[in-house]
Amino acid sequence: MNSIIDNPQGVHSADIIVGIPSFNEADSIAVPTDAAGRGLEQYFPELSSVIINVDNHSEDGTKEAFLSTPTKVPKVYVSTENGVRGKGNNLRNLFQAAVELGAKAVVVVDADLNTITPGWIRYLAEPILGRFDYVSPLYVRHKYDGTITNHIAYPMLRSLFGIRVRQPIGGDFGFSGRLARAFLTERLWNETVGHFGIDVWMTTIAIARRFNVCQAFLGSPKGHRPKDPAGDLTPMFKQVVGTLFDLMREFEYIWKDRVASRPSAVYGFGLGIGDSVDPIEVDTAALLRSFQDSFDTYGPIWDEVVFGPVLSEFETLKQVTKAEHFHFPTELWARVVFDFAVAARKRDIDQGKLLEALVPFYHSRVLSFVNRTSDMDTREAEEYLENINRIFEKEKYYLIEHWDTRGKSRDRRLFK
Repeated sequence: MNSIIDNPQGVHSADIIVGIPSFNEADSIAVPTDAAGRGLEQYFPELSSVIINVDNHSEDGTKEAFLSTPTKVPKVYVSTENGVRGKGNNLRNLFQAAVELGAKAVVVVDADLNTITPGWIRYLAEPILGRFDYVSPLYVRHKYDGTITNHIAYPMLRSLFGIRVRQPIGGDFGFSGRLARAFLTERLWNETVGHFGIDVWMTTIAIARRFNVCQAFLGSPKGHRPKDPAGDLTPMFKQVVGTLFDLMREFEYIWKDRVASRPSAVYGFGLGIGDSVDPIEVDTAALLRSFQDSFDTYGPIWDEVVFGPVLSEFETLKQVTKAEHFHFPTELWARVVFDFAVAARKRDIDQGKLLEALVPFYHSRVLSFVNRTSDMDTREAEEYLENINRIFEKEKYYLIEHWDTRGKSRDRRLFK
């Protein structure tokens, strides 16, 4: 992959890099760029630093908006070649830049952030300059923001690998130059990792390869462009979950021996749980329709993938007509996800269709969560999510049992 580089100040080395991945973010990239510049200047004046916009050849003026943002810290623009998309491909350019510039620490922040402060740079970089190799964020998010994180990525990573990293696909994180080199040598790299699978890939690689991992309180809520969970998150969902299933095959020898989870090390002084977050509206009727209308479309796939006793439980849910009356038990959700993970182990099946067939279950699970937490504040909803994670851990035996039996069966048809 040929990169396009604009290095107007001739940067050839840096102790700290702040990377901002983007695609058509001209209207928002100035905010994180300004915060990055002030954070580097305020907290790390003795170290050489650079801000790098790793872009997907945006055509809306992202490059110009980035380079024209006033900062005392030098800036470099790096783009994938025209036609190459994906956040993961952007970050692969950042890994390469970190190695070539000899960086000790790399911080990554989303290009659409509107609540980032200079302190975020400090909190994500300082642990890396200490003894850690990977830093994941801790911050307040709206209870209906990050639904892929809350309902599948975090519960799965926690139950699989036994370490609690609350925002494994949060988008804002830090990593060491040593880990950047390791990322570049990993054999698992495919189209899903090159897009939105990258965050869960990075978190999992850091954990599975036994790098020092911690979380950092960032102090202010995450405010960015909101997404209705009922909207079309299918491409992102398929990339994140598809990557997660790929990683399960890659690191089976690790996660099958992990029994319970433990907290990771935490850096900083508190979450600021009372801070307000921007509201997110959820179209619950659309979530219910997604589930109800999918029986005809995906029923044959569900029959092949979901274990019979689990699937039979959905006959009653099929009859629910009002969104506010819908409830999808967590134990059932965990087993459905585990069943799909087992099915994905078969490389000869259509992975795209398999993941599409999981989306209606995800929508119905989000609907159930909205119904259960509609009157809860942020803290109460977080406690409810903690209980969800504990149930996933308790149900892990189901995954291992079926992974070792159904996952190896050669006579089981999977929508061929």
